[in-house]
Amino acid sequence: MTDTASNFTGSVPENYDKGLGPNIFHDYAEDLARRAAAVMPGRVLELAGGTGIVSRKLRDALASEAGLVVTDLNPPMLEVARAKFDDGEAVEFKPADAMALPFADSEFDLIVCQFGVMFFPDKVASYREAARVLRPGGRYLFNTWGTMAANPFSEIAHDATARFFPDDPPGFYRVPFSYADPEAVKADLREAGWTDVEHHTIPLRKAVADVAGFAYGMVFGNPLLEEIQQRGGVDPNDVVAAIIDEFRSRLGPEPITMPLEATVFSGRVP
Repeated sequence: MTDTASNFTGSVPENYDKGLGPNIFHDYAEDLARRAAAVMPGRVLELAGGTGIVSRKLRDALASEAGLVVTDLNPPMLEVARAKFDDGEAVEFKPADAMALPFADSEFDLIVCQFGVMFFPDKVASYREAARVLRPGGRYLFNTWGTMAANPFSEIAHDATARFFPDDPPGFYRVPFSYADPEAVKADLREAGWTDVEHHTIPLRKAVADVAGFAYGMVFGNPLLEEIQQRGGVDPNDVVAAIIDEFRSRLGPEPITMPLEATVFSGRVP
């Protein structure tokens, strides 16, 4: 993948894991892990595994004899993920580009990917590559975010940041929410040859006890930080403060409860 929005390096992985994980990722990770375990796979591949939020829950949910290979484009993310596992646990970590997987045909029974496919530059090609490494009848489980309006934390972060750069607003937050139409996702899967394509939209109400920590993660825990630094003239901590103010203005004082919405998809290789 060449999209700069997928460049999670430096201090970003730790801030992503601590600031964003508990607030927007953990609940959907539990859902994916539960669905994955129900398939009873023998060998599982995780794409865009990041800091191991889903990986940890997958390893806990899968049968002890099931193999798990966790991949991500960015090795620094995988280093954070490794720290969540003890020596001897049945998990392998491997840097890999989801557009060109370093695996033989038909190696896996199941592929899992949380909030990763939105970053893949050619969605249909990525689905074909995923199908290549699955055995006949193998399944793909993944989720995508709904619209920015259905996930107001993203609108808050985007709008608060854009006010600092009215002539050239950073665009990172548009990327994760750019693939929100379930019918478009299903059409891409079918074009890539997948069958039994299904989707389920999952709305949540999420309590955020530490808005400041969440806001810090929204700036320092993803490539928005790089976009701010490249433009110059603005302290990223001032952006954090603006996001905190906007959160409290729109959603009230802590503990804030905010809506989230994501859609989980499944498909099968013929």
